[in-house]
Amino acid sequence: MDADVTFCSITKAASVLRGVAHVTPVVTSRQLDATVWGNVFLKCENFQRTGAFKFRGAYHALWQMKSLGITKAVATISSGNHGQGMALAASLLGLSAHVVMPEPVSLLKYHAVVSYGGTVTLTENRLIAEEKIREVVAQEAAMYVHAFNDPQVIAGQGTVMLEFLDQVKSLDVLLAPVGGGGLLSGLCVAGHHLQPTLKIFACEPYGASDVEASIRLNRIVPMPHPNTLADGLRTSLGSRTLPILRDHLASVLHVSEEEMLLAMRFAYERLKLVIEPSSAVALAPILRAEAALLGKRVGVVLTGGNVDLDGLWSALEKKCSARPGR
Repeated sequence: MDADVTFCSITKAASVLRGVAHVTPVVTSRQLDATVWGNVFLKCENFQRTGAFKFRGAYHALWQMKSLGITKAVATISSGNHGQGMALAASLLGLSAHVVMPEPVSLLKYHAVVSYGGTVTLTENRLIAEEKIREVVAQEAAMYVHAFNDPQVIAGQGTVMLEFLDQVKSLDVLLAPVGGGGLLSGLCVAGHHLQPTLKIFACEPYGASDVEASIRLNRIVPMPHPNTLADGLRTSLGSRTLPILRDHLASVLHVSEEEMLLAMRFAYERLKLVIEPSSAVALAPILRAEAALLGKRVGVVLTGGNVDLDGLWSALEKKCSARPGR
């Protein structure tokens, strides 16, 4: 299944996903427009099946395998969203899914993978997960599906851009989060085919910053100890995604943890949207009125909304129980 990611492969993926993946809405905000003196359009992949864009790539990759009859089981390493997409896609296609999840793990995402029918193996860290996945693949006779460095996965993620530019006819700038770069690579290939002048910016937290250095040095800069709430952005680029981003990105925008949390709060309070930290990384540059966005038509991909609210509800319950008269 080795292949390049092309606009043709993305349009083919769109035909596979039609009627299976949701066509997610685009949301606007007068306050965001006023902040950048332009127009802001939010592509809400938090409303996608499993709550994140990852379902698109997972389903497309598994559909390709199923159509070729080459496997009955699939396996992957995932912090959560790709694992959820894999588990649901496998269930829909009659395959078994095995997900190795390295700590730290979101319990919300862990239970979601299980509820979609996936078998989860927890490991202490990413390095051990890399060893464990080889065992799982061998024991289960499974095909390994990389979370972001697989061309079929990237093609599936690229369908976000096809939809976006169908819903909003022209954009000057696109913002999207970057971890391994699978989504952003698909956005770049599709976006620049349809609109060559589009400026595409990668957004990443300071605590997991590697993309700028990887592009500058033209090699994958490892990130052994990422320190960010954005669990989906703790990975380094892949061998496929690096050259695509090197050739297409306008620049990289960095976001602090405080800016990320403020963006999440803004989305909850003002937009009525539940977004996770990885999504908030792409919203934050709007709220700080990043110079490159002023006066522009700006597209933002909100990648997911799988937020574990246990801590919040525990704090609220504790506060309520402490009130007089309780």
